[in-house]
Order: sequence, then structure tokens, then C-alpha cells
Amino acid sequence: MQMMMAFFETEAEFSARTDPERSPAYWGAWMAYMDALRAAGVILGGNPLHPPATASTLRRRGGTRHVQDGPFADSKEQLAGYVILEVPDLDVALAWAERAPCAVTGAVELRPVLTCPGS
Repeated sequence: MQMMMAFFETEAEFSARTDPERSPAYWGAWMAYMDALRAAGVILGGNPLHPPATASTLRRRGGTRHVQDGPFADSKEQLAGYVILEVPDLDVALAWAERAPCAVTGAVELRPVLTCPGS
């Protein structure tokens, strides 16, 4: 089964990405995790994302386009990246999610990838 694993990080984690003192530990943890996913042969792809302040949210209401800068939700964690896994079941996906560096301070969402009819 294919499973999307979405990573949610706190503002402190986003700022660690570029902090000269904290970035080696931040990126080192993520690189080790991604290397483990590759070594296990379960990752199909994925990417980290720029910080939430770079986001735009679009909604159409009454035939009119409304664009909001930044993330729509004001929450403690924001979407930081994602990967697509090929795993036998949810239990295996949960085991990988538990190992994600952000699982301790943020969150990891798992969602099955939907196969559209006719594809």
C-alpha cells in the first residue's frame, strides 16, 4: 500500500533549519532518517517544504477567488514536508512515523494514497 507521511513541525524546528548553531543537528537527524527510509526501500519520493510564511491559501467563494498569504490555520505545528511510502500495512507506516525527528515535538500524519478510478 502507498501511504503519505506528512511532517508537522513547530516554529522552533523551522527556525533550526537556518540557525548556524542548530542546523547541523536538525539536518543531521533528518538525513539519517531519510537514509534509513531509502535503505529499507520503502520511500517512493517526497520533499521538505519552505516555512509556512511562504504559503498562500486560495479559496473560491461565490465565484470569487480569495488568496491569503501564509498558512490558513493558526496552530502550533505547520506542514514541513512529506514522503510517499510503499509499505505492506499501517503498522509498518506507524513504525516509520514514530522514528521521524518531528514526532517528538510536532506530529506525523499518515494517510493512504487514493488511487483514482481509471488511472
